[in-house]
Amino acid sequence: MRKTLTDKGVAALKSRPKSYTFPDPQLVGHYTRVQPSGAKSFVAVARDPYGKQIWYTVGSADVLKIDEARRNIVVSRRSLIEAERAQKKSELLKQLEVGQLRKGVVKNIADFGAFVDLGGIDGLLHITDMSWGRINHPSEMVKIDDQIEVMVLHIDYEKEKIALGLKQKSASPWEHVPAKYPVNTVVKGTVVNVMSYGAFVKLEDGIEGLVHISEMSWTKRISHPSELVHIDQEVEVMVLDINQEKQEISLGMKQTQSNPWDKVADRYPPGAMVKGKVRNLTNYGAFIEIEEGIDGLLHVSDMSWTRKIGHPSEVVEKGQEVECKVVSVDQERRRIALGLKQLDDDPWATDIPNRYQPGQLVKGKVTKITNFGVFVGLEDGLEGLLHISELADHKVENPEDVVKVGDEIEVKILRVDADERKIGLSRKRVDWAEDDLSVDEAVMAEAGSSSNMELKGGVGSGSGPLFKAASSEDSADADQADS
Repeated sequence: MRKTLTDKGVAALKSRPKSYTFPDPQLVGHYTRVQPSGAKSFVAVARDPYGKQIWYTVGSADVLKIDEARRNIVVSRRSLIEAERAQKKSELLKQLEVGQLRKGVVKNIADFGAFVDLGGIDGLLHITDMSWGRINHPSEMVKIDDQIEVMVLHIDYEKEKIALGLKQKSASPWEHVPAKYPVNTVVKGTVVNVMSYGAFVKLEDGIEGLVHISEMSWTKRISHPSELVHIDQEVEVMVLDINQEKQEISLGMKQTQSNPWDKVADRYPPGAMVKGKVRNLTNYGAFIEIEEGIDGLLHVSDMSWTRKIGHPSEVVEKGQEVECKVVSVDQERRRIALGLKQLDDDPWATDIPNRYQPGQLVKGKVTKITNFGVFVGLEDGLEGLLHISELADHKVENPEDVVKVGDEIEVKILRVDADERKIGLSRKRVDWAEDDLSVDEAVMAEAGSSSNMELKGGVGSGSGPLFKAASSEDSADADQADS
């Protein structure tokens, strides 16, 4: 504020201190002319909106600058007020101690808390220090200009920051939690918040526990907790664990109900027939839901007695309803093995060995060619292995030089291995007349007693030999027969 002085006023100001305290005026108008009026006062004159001069006394002010040439001075009330506040703050900081109870006035409210004037310095009352219970906004606890009593929690003298607390004035309810809510007890609570990972349940004011999404149901596949609970819903929970130091309680909803897996072995014993829907397909099998939350695995090896299944989609599709037989139940690991092929008798037990005899001539179609031989389809789902050494009388380097995929050829059955589920075939022996000599003896005579190479073929997962190879050069190829 710029003021105009007389010579007498300038001389008087120079002989006085720079700060003056006067009665606080009601300022009127915009331009003020100041003249000295006695030893301890300024008299100010201003014009009202109608041009009339009004005289009044200026209150507290600091003289910042005196311009003798222009006969002006610059005074400030702000600097004086700030100096007074700084002095009060310094004195108050010396008096404050952690744990002290102080009265103050709420000056401002933010989302994270409220600022409280303690009489010269503001302290922060954080939202987490307002109540032991859950609050969503500080305005639920305090209002602007409320006079409240708070506890001093922390003092940063360097930054002149003070942390305050309301809830600390009363004892923490967590002190008695272990005794009041022992582990494995069932209690009731109210859902106060639902997150993607679980739901928070209030057991009492200031005491909340978390029901993790994995602890909500024994069998249901839950994508979000809101599928089972909602805010303000009353639920029954079991106390699973308590961390008093971190003030955390783990709760469970499913533990208040019986676990259906405890009775799975009784309801689905091995050999039982079950119906279910294909829920998911993987490279190794299909998961069949036989009841809500209870799945059984139909492995690819249990889909067909004769067919070699590369992927479960060759037999079943997602959403299809199928009938299976329970093969085994592992209650501890919560696994049920199902079988589709077990619905029928194993053809390798009697049917295939009866219909395919060593020395018998049969026709089949080439289904696959490998570097160690040819697979020949004898009927739907049943194949035999025609080893490269049995393709022709001469030595064959590449099976594709002799046959192609899709060719229909006539072959002789050399051996049927029901245990290994394999059939060994020969093309070069079709025209041989060896009625008095068994097939195995003929192969052994040709291969020689020094050869111990095993040939694997047919279908199935076994690794036993079908017959001895005629040449040791085929040993590397024969080892790949099961690959």
